[in-house]
Order: sequence, then structure tokens, then C-alpha cells
Amino acid sequence: MKPLRVAVDVGGTFTDVCIFDEKTKSMRVTKVPSTPSNPMEAILNGVKRGEINLEDVELFSHGTTVATNALITRRFPEAALVTTKGFRDVIEIRDGTKDDLWDAYKDVSPPYIRRRDRFEVTERIDYSGRVVTPLDEDEAVELAGLLRRRGVKTVAVCFINSYANAENENRMVEILRRELPDVAVTNSAEVLPEIFEHDRFTTATANALLGPLVSDYVEQLDEKLTDGGYDGDLLLLHSGGGSMTPPLVKKLPVRLAASGIAAGAIAAQHVALQCGYENAVGLDMGGTSTDISLVDRGNLRTTHRWEVEFGHPIVFPSIEVLTIGAGGGSLAHIDIAGSLRNGPQSAGADPGPACYSLGGDAPTNTDANLLLGRLGTDLADGAMSLDKSRSKTVIERDIAKPLNMDTDDAAEAILQVANANMADAVRLVSIRRGLDPREFALVAFGGAGALHGADVARELGIPAVIVPPNPGVHSAMGCLLVDIQHDLSEMFDADAKNADTDELSAAYGRLEDEAWERLRAEGVAAEDSTIQRGISMRYHGQWRSLQVPITQEGGLAEAIQTFHEEHERRYSFRQDDKPVEIYQIHVKAIGRTPKPSFVPEKEKTTSTAEPVSTRQVRWNGEWTDTPIYNRDELGWGMVIEGPAIIDQLDSTTVVPPYCTAEIDEWHNIRITLDNGVEK
Repeated sequence: MKPLRVAVDVGGTFTDVCIFDEKTKSMRVTKVPSTPSNPMEAILNGVKRGEINLEDVELFSHGTTVATNALITRRFPEAALVTTKGFRDVIEIRDGTKDDLWDAYKDVSPPYIRRRDRFEVTERIDYSGRVVTPLDEDEAVELAGLLRRRGVKTVAVCFINSYANAENENRMVEILRRELPDVAVTNSAEVLPEIFEHDRFTTATANALLGPLVSDYVEQLDEKLTDGGYDGDLLLLHSGGGSMTPPLVKKLPVRLAASGIAAGAIAAQHVALQCGYENAVGLDMGGTSTDISLVDRGNLRTTHRWEVEFGHPIVFPSIEVLTIGAGGGSLAHIDIAGSLRNGPQSAGADPGPACYSLGGDAPTNTDANLLLGRLGTDLADGAMSLDKSRSKTVIERDIAKPLNMDTDDAAEAILQVANANMADAVRLVSIRRGLDPREFALVAFGGAGALHGADVARELGIPAVIVPPNPGVHSAMGCLLVDIQHDLSEMFDADAKNADTDELSAAYGRLEDEAWERLRAEGVAAEDSTIQRGISMRYHGQWRSLQVPITQEGGLAEAIQTFHEEHERRYSFRQDDKPVEIYQIHVKAIGRTPKPSFVPEKEKTTSTAEPVSTRQVRWNGEWTDTPIYNRDELGWGMVIEGPAIIDQLDSTTVVPPYCTAEIDEWHNIRITLDNGVEK
């Protein structure tokens, strides 16, 4: 085994690199500015700055924002959608829902593919899978010629009811690939063989649009790493919390949407469980946004339907993460009603906050933290110097004077609004689901998470905050903790008590055969492979279903009982006397990959923490001479009473006056809040 395992997470402002050395059991980290126009450039810069010899790398894992950013910016290649005659407008009609139920004037964003680029052909499959009308192949060939003349680069083929029988859809794909060999073609039955046509069409459409973009990016990065001496598979984190190799990415690029976001959630779960907390909130605050995740009873919450933009769902298992526009670079501004707002607009990496002196000319959270002394004037171990005078100028001009406030009070107000926004987001993923945040710990990470973690926890009544050893690159570490994973599903409509078990076993067998094939294609050894079964069920008359595990030993009887229990836990009621229907079956294929073996400290230190300096920091309206600690000098057992500031290369941890911080054996900072009571 080669000694190094490398993970890279590309964020909106910085690209983080995490290097674990298996021989020394040590972790090195580095950060470089992101390059939004070419993310690969930042990755290679990070490899260079981290002094990584790619010949010594056993595993290279990567969380990417390429797919997510493409969906946000809508910078797509020339694309077309081919569908059954009469169903051209499925992705425009959608499912009738609205983002804001009470706003009659708020329109949903337009479909990813314009109506002029959506085409119909003659064919029809009925609900049971019977071929009513075969594909008109002459029409199909004629349409291929039209797409060629229009210079289309990628096509989504979405026929109605192809989930029940993909014969016509597959034939259309064959014709397009024969007639247009240089065009990427996606068929909906292969991407998502599910009943709801809007969900299936939009997921297949997103997959088609991302294909050329993601495939080119992954292929080029893979080549660059290979040229540098890396001879393993490039592993790319997908939204479900697993990883994929480049060949599978080319087939299902849509799975990379929300790739980087999932890494942070996985890392938060790891640290929470390491510290003995089965319930935890992950607060990943970067330069542009904050991602909120939830660990409930040791498991990350997942969703099977999510969207980058409302009205355009992507239906794949995904770690549930709520993203809000609250980051270090979020802009503070006065709205038209004269109220102070924070975000969602961000200065990002370019031009960045005003204090970066790179052209930014608006107040941000970073400027407010700097002005209040929470941040020092040197960032990333001196790699960047911050100009406090510029922060003061923009806060005074844009916030303090318009609101007739003292400049320092205005800076505190900026942070209070940002903290309130993040606390509200946590309430959405916890209280809204019947979970009490006071029973959770808060894992604060990202470049700015440790700056705000204690204040957000105080607002929510959360008693404990955990700051991992390298919070600024914690999401990158999450990439080292995942296995190769594939999720497959198939419709199976039957009454649960009277289902044909032989037919059910045969359906699982088909999915498992494909799952084993995918793992073999990715080079996973049989002894490192695991297949898990799941089943989606619902009460008779329900529309939405609930997925629960099913085992070969327990069978349907055990799965039905589990369904009742899980339904009660999630929705606060159960109906044991009501018939239960099977809606869908699922298979999760897991290929285990090597993980870092973290080693805790063996002995507590008897030394006390000594500050390296002091500086004036404003706490609740008063300037206080506050001790500054170097995190690299803190060992297991050291206790720091707030107020205090703990500096390190990739982040700054704020310990307010009402808190006590202690270093544990894993080098986490555990901050205990005194029930929000100031000392």
C-alpha cells in the first residue's frame, strides 16, 4: 500500500486539500483559492502547494461543484429532448406545485430545455408495459437528421411509461447513437425507472445536460493525475454519500450534483459519533454559503427527491442538506424597507470581502468579524493579509450611517443577523420535523463555521459545540471516509401481504445482478462488496411512500412491521389495520475502500494552555483584552475559559464569554455553553 490518501473539496471561495499519511497516522492540510472558471486549476495548485508526490498516493478522492454550478448558472451545451407524441410539455407543466403557495405572481424558473428544443415521435406504451404503438423508426431517423443539422451535443430520450417497458425508448436511443455517434444520449428508463413522468423526465434531462460538461472535466482531471504519477482510480463523491469512478460518472453525471455538500455532512457524522453524540447538527459555513445537515440516531438524514432550483427535481438518494446564503463573504445590505439584511448575495472568491483588498467594496461577515477583533489581520497562516481599515470604511458607509448606528454596533448587528439566519435554517431541519435541537450537539466547520458556531448554538439552546481538528478543510476529509456506492431501483406495485415472493425475489435478483456488475466494472473485489436491500411502502390510498430495509431472513412480514414503526416515528401516527402496498424496491451496492485509521492521543497533558498573544475583541458591546491561542500548541485535556480566540491555519475558533473550551483526545475542541448565561 502506498502511504498517502488525498481528498480535495472545491468550494466557492477556497479549494481544500486533505493529505493523510497512513505510515505516520498524521494529517496535513492546505488551502488554495478556487478558480471558478476552471476548477481543475485549483486542484492542481493544491496538489503542488501540498507538496504531494502523486506516485505515493494510494487513493485520490474528490468532491466537485462542477455539476451543481452548471445547474445553477445554466451554462449548458446545445441539447434536445425527445419524447412521446403529446408529452412535449411535461417538464414545463411540472406537477402543479409552487415554491410559495400564497404568491400567485411568483413564477417557477423555466425548464432546462426550451420548448423549441423538445421533439415528439410516434410511439406508445401503456401503464402495464404493453406496446400499444411501436416506435415509428422513419420518424426517428428523420429527427436524428434534424438534430444533426441543429448542432445538438446531447439528447435526453424520455418516453411515457418507459419505466414499465423500455423497448421503444431503447430503440430510439439505438437509432440516435447510430445516426449521431458524437452526441451524448441519455434514456430515462436507464437513469430513473420510476412511474412519475415529471420526476423521471427532469432527472434524465439534467443527466443529459451535465454529461458533456462533467465527462470532459473528469476525463481531463483523470489524465492530469495519471500524467503526474497517480495510477489508481479517481474517486468522485456523489450526492448519496458514496463515490464513483470516471466510467460510471460518464453514465450518470447527474449524481455529482451536490457532491461537495455531501462530503461535509459525512465528515460531521464521523466527528459526532467519534465524540459520542448520536444526534448532531452539521454547520458547514464557507465563504459563500452555509450547509446544514442532521445526524439523527447515528444516521444522516437522506432524501430521494431534491432540486437545485424549485420545480426541477433530481430523484436520486441524496444526503439531506439545507443550503442558505450565509458565508464569510455574504454581503450585508439595507433592503428597500430600511432593514439590515445578510446574504444571500456573496462577494465569493472574486473580488472577495473588502478587507481582502482585491476589489471588493461591500461589507461582509468577514469584514464584521475582522473589525470586532474576532479575526486577526493574517489569514491562512500569513498567506493573506487583511485590511481592517477597509472593513471599517465599508461598514460605516453602507450600514452604520444609513441606520444611524455606531460602526462597531453595526458590525455586531451584521453578525447577529447572520447567526439568526443560520439558526432559522437549523430549526427547519430539526424543530419542523419534531426534533429538539437542545438534544443535539453542533459540529461547526468550514472556513467560518468555528467563528459563528457558539453563537448559533446559544440561539438554539444547543449545549455543546464540536470544532474538528481542521475545520476549514473538514469537508475534504469527508471524501476520505466514503465507499464506492450505487443505488438502483425498480417499480413493484403489489399488496404487501399478498405479494408474489418468487416474483419479488426475481426482481431483486435483476437489480443485484446489475449492482454486482457495476462494482466489478469499478474494480471492487468480491470480498469488499456488499449488497443491501430496501423496499418502499405506503398505506393504501397514500401517494408518497416510505423506504425501509428488508432482509432475506425477515422478509416482507418484518419489513411491514418496520414500515409501521418508521411511519409512526416520522409522521407521529401508524395504521396497523390498514393495507400496506409495495411501491418500489431498492438495492444499494457498496464497495469498501481503504479508510484513514485515526489514532487518539494516549495520554492527557498536564500542561495548561498558554496564550500566544492578546488583542482587543468586542463582546456584547464591550471591548475586552482577549487571549489568543495557537491551536497547534493545544493538547488533550487543556481547558480554556471564554472569552478566547483560537487561531490555526484554516480557521479561527471563537470561544465567547459564556463558554468553556476543552481539547479532547482526538484534538477536537469541545465547547460547552453555560446555558447561554454570560459570565
